[in-house]
Amino acid sequence: MDVFDRTFLPAAAETGLAVQTVSRHMPVFRRCVRADDATILVTRCIRPDRLVPGEYLLLMTYQRLVVTRQSPLLHRLHLHLNTELRHLSNVTWNPDPRLQQVELAATAIDGVRERFLIRTEHPKQVWQIDTLLDHAFRSRLRLPRAVTTAGAPVPEAPVAGRRPAGGRTPSGGPAAGRRPTGRG
Repeated sequence: MDVFDRTFLPAAAETGLAVQTVSRHMPVFRRCVRADDATILVTRCIRPDRLVPGEYLLLMTYQRLVVTRQSPLLHRLHLHLNTELRHLSNVTWNPDPRLQQVELAATAIDGVRERFLIRTEHPKQVWQIDTLLDHAFRSRLRLPRAVTTAGAPVPEAPVAGRRPAGGRTPSGGPAAGRRPTGRG
């Protein structure tokens, strides 16, 4: 049993997904995720800005975000989104324990803004999901800087939703007052 298999089922059980649902989506997830990639989150979600009905299932690992959609009539599975976390920009999430939901939004590499609404059974789960998303996206920003073969650090490239070092833009003006990637 590989890392993905060992971490996928417990993550699905934490959010209360039925075994039948998990097994139906598993072949699609298997094709998208490497065997050595650990699962962070598996949950149902909806797309609040779309009229297309259907059940969406969101899988997040330390490397990838995969979202599948099941058609309501024929129950066919479709891959909606399959991307590496590092290719997502302008990632935000808003936990709302009062409504027992978390809204996750990110811009994919093709420029399309994706929004997902994750509903939970208990307010406590809202904060668990918030912690998981914080760990997945903020730890990615704290990775050590790359070093050239000469030993000098590589200049930091601006990341969407994140201020450059020193709070200034590459043109030398002050950076926009946006919060870094994360809640907001």
